[in-house]
Amino acid sequence: MTGSFYGLAIETLVAILLGLTIGYCFILNRRLIRLRADESALRGTIAELVTATEFAERAIKNLREITQETNLTLGEGLRASINVTRELDDQIARGEEVLDRIVQIAGVAQAARQPEREPQPANVEQFAPEESRSRSANRTAQAAQALVMRLRAATGQAA
Repeated sequence: MTGSFYGLAIETLVAILLGLTIGYCFILNRRLIRLRADESALRGTIAELVTATEFAERAIKNLREITQETNLTLGEGLRASINVTRELDDQIARGEEVLDRIVQIAGVAQAARQPEREPQPANVEQFAPEESRSRSANRTAQAAQALVMRLRAATGQAA
């Protein structure tokens, strides 16, 4: 009996372990089923991620090309504006020189017309009131215009 008792105890223990193994296999099977379902969802997510990454790479490439074109265009525009600014500065400087010459010529012409008056300093306009400055500027412009008309008449050009 002792022999059969040990045999029965061992068989019962094996049966219990077999039952636990079957239960554990059942739990593992359910987890594997969920894992496979998650795997297919994960594959779909990865495929969407790859597509989005390719789209982003193309967009970045296009943005780089647009940025390079914009930099070139802006650079050309900037260079052109710098050239125009230089030309305008040169023209303004030349215009100021011409205006200074005209003022000198007008002063000499005015002095020649009015010999009895004392010559005034060249910078008297800066101390004159605004109305006097305006009249002086008008007279200077009229004198310059008269000078141009005389020069044209002398060279035979129409006014």
